[in-house]
Amino acid sequence: MPRMLSPATWCWLIGLLLLSLPPLLYADENGVIHYPRRAEGDEFRSTYELAQLQLALNKAGSPLRLEPSPFSMEQERALASLERNDRLDVAWSMTTDDREQRLLPVRIPLDKGLFGWRIALLPSSRAELLKGVRSLDDLRQFSAGQGHDWPDSEILRRHGLSVTTSSSYGSLFRMLQAQRFDYFPRSAIEIWGELEHPRGKQLVADQHVLLHYPTAMYFFFSRKRPELAETVRRGMEKAIADGSFERLFQQHFAARLKRAQFAQRQVIELHNPLLPSATPLQRRELWFTPAARGR
Repeated sequence: MPRMLSPATWCWLIGLLLLSLPPLLYADENGVIHYPRRAEGDEFRSTYELAQLQLALNKAGSPLRLEPSPFSMEQERALASLERNDRLDVAWSMTTDDREQRLLPVRIPLDKGLFGWRIALLPSSRAELLKGVRSLDDLRQFSAGQGHDWPDSEILRRHGLSVTTSSSYGSLFRMLQAQRFDYFPRSAIEIWGELEHPRGKQLVADQHVLLHYPTAMYFFFSRKRPELAETVRRGMEKAIADGSFERLFQQHFAARLKRAQFAQRQVIELHNPLLPSATPLQRRELWFTPAARGR
């Protein structure tokens, strides 16, 4: 008669079996990944990131579905919720040492580094405000507007630039129009969509200056969810390898990047003291490098 296994042995065997299985891909019991909802009218600001996230899931063979959070969230609130593993499963943001300590990044820059290539929004009545700017010293006579919890605010201040902040993204456009500050630096891939939005009325893109500091926008996950981060990382690497990541990037931004006219601008280089040492700057295929005057 076969020998019966003890309860302890059964537990050991079941544990061994579970360890041999691939990590679960489901973010909740319904197979949903929750991401931060944008405020009403701002949904266009997430279109590209969600497309890349869905592409990564597809490439990884994941059945997960994407759904927005029940209510809109500003950036820091979303990251805090993600850190607690509460209501959110993923968010995307510029990286910093602090964020990489609190959260789990997938170190593939969604933006190909273009959140560090900045063009100023200006009131249309002051379209030539920065025409004479040739150096950082020249720029210091003007004040910039930024979100109070954006890494950009700290980067600009570290270089002696005056920064006025707000806790509300939308209010920054109203403050610029009211000349509460002089210019609003926006990334080369987001400024054109903002100008097409109703809040961009009576604003223009500066034609003269290009601010640059090395940075990356990543997908971030809770440190309690490494299996989810690994699924997305695997899918993104496959998309990079087969060219579908680049095709999606070009589909969304090729026309906007041409419109930016990098080569006609004076580049002002800034150091990014918040950039983590693990940033994969050596992987050239992950970064966009415009040919620009003044570098």
